[in-house]
Amino acid sequence: LNGLIATGYVRDASAARSLGTSALCVDALRARIARAIATALPAGDAATPLLQALAVGDQRGLNEAHWRVLRATGVGHLIAISGLHVGLAGIVGALLVYAFTWLWPRVLLRWPRRVLAAPVALGAAWGYGALAGYGLPTVRTLLMIAVVAWASTRRRGVGGMQTLALALLAVLVFDPLAVLGAGFWLSFAGVALLVYALQAGRGWRAWLAELGLAQAVMALALLPLTVLLFGQASRVGPLANLVAVPLMGFVIVPLTLLASLMLVAGLPGGVAVTRFAAWLMRVQWDLLQHMAAWPWALAWLPWAGAGAFVLACIGVLWMLAPRGVPARLLGLPLLLPLLWPQQQRPVVGEFQAWVLDVGQGSAVLVRTARHALLYDAGPRYRSGFDLGEAAVVPSLQALGVRHLDRLLLGHGDADHAGGAAAVLATYPDTLLQGSEPERTGLPLLPCVRGQRWHWDGIEFSVLHPGIGDAVSGNESSCVLAVRGRGGTLLLSGDIGARSERAVARDWAANNQAGTQPLVLLLAHHGSRFSSSGALLD
Repeated sequence: LNGLIATGYVRDASAARSLGTSALCVDALRARIARAIATALPAGDAATPLLQALAVGDQRGLNEAHWRVLRATGVGHLIAISGLHVGLAGIVGALLVYAFTWLWPRVLLRWPRRVLAAPVALGAAWGYGALAGYGLPTVRTLLMIAVVAWASTRRRGVGGMQTLALALLAVLVFDPLAVLGAGFWLSFAGVALLVYALQAGRGWRAWLAELGLAQAVMALALLPLTVLLFGQASRVGPLANLVAVPLMGFVIVPLTLLASLMLVAGLPGGVAVTRFAAWLMRVQWDLLQHMAAWPWALAWLPWAGAGAFVLACIGVLWMLAPRGVPARLLGLPLLLPLLWPQQQRPVVGEFQAWVLDVGQGSAVLVRTARHALLYDAGPRYRSGFDLGEAAVVPSLQALGVRHLDRLLLGHGDADHAGGAAAVLATYPDTLLQGSEPERTGLPLLPCVRGQRWHWDGIEFSVLHPGIGDAVSGNESSCVLAVRGRGGTLLLSGDIGARSERAVARDWAANNQAGTQPLVLLLAHHGSRFSSSGALLD
């Protein structure tokens, strides 16, 4: 949760009392607008959660399918209320002042137009920022507008970099922990590189050219940071933004805000405006879904190292340098180490293993020279939070796993098999094996002692359970040994002390002690009912 710094609890619930509510409560107004939008549209309308997110920053209706499309097309910044939307609110406020002074020009005898427009634009932007919930991009833009408004009233010029630097300082003073969020770096880096790369032009042709160029600049400028933070990049992002930014920013967002105002005020025509905005949103969303479905839309990029990241940043700065800097295209080759990293795969006879951090659960990746196996898929909780989707799949993608040969589920508990659906959605051709298929609901090949297979000089062998073993639950866990030239890895699932004794006897009978290093992943997460002396000794 963004902005969540600490947690606590109430010791004595009887002492808690309501402090009351206010008719001017911003959160209540946001909820009222969200409900009004939902009421104005037919039940189940695909545009409802998108318009609610645009109007008041309410993203609760957006599901994983929405975010998948937004990631693949690189337009997630348009759904979250960002600097673009807040800036538009400020522009609308300034235009209202300009219209007022055009109708009553005598006002200009006492105050210049820009002095009048500055506080109104700032007030409109801050009002919309309150409805948006003051996210980091919103706060950044509000602070920049405040600096420009202050400079306008003082009749002083202020540069783009100066404005951005003051906004950065203010954010860090009031929220030092903002540096821990990806949005902080993407937000300020993106605006800084826009100021660095673009030059102001005059006339509508220059404005349109700058709009198109801005999308190319943002796609290129944030590429190194996007790969660093997320391990992925949208190939269709520049094209999607070129279409979506004008339609969203200058048509759908203003219509949505106008509809919200009309609905809350009870003005006639509010429902019609809402439905027109929803129709436009559905048209655009259908286009984005089509682009996201392209096989090459989203590129997962394994981490190439700090050196490649630094080279890519230098290349971006070189290519975005102001006019007059020679040979700017020579910065392009500096991006290649980041975009096409060298994969460090084990040689034949050796293997690599990663124990993934999935909290109270299990997920282990084993790679040979040309194959990959995943032992367990991480947990999925009753709340719907899926570590398979949130941690396992991104880790596999970051490690460059393009094909997963086998998914072996130790047994059916949710902390071992809960993330399997997310893994299979990304790697649908994976062979499934494991215990307790009736609990997982998956067509698992049985996991039985004595099974063996070889990949690239590496032996995989199942040590438990046996064919006739009357076991279930934790005791039915599939125990896997991976043996290579450099040592052996033993994955013991959730077996208890009784099964550990059986595995230890079988291991002692079939393996000569002391010939190879042995790495043991403790059974049942190190439970006191497992990891007995029989296995550890």
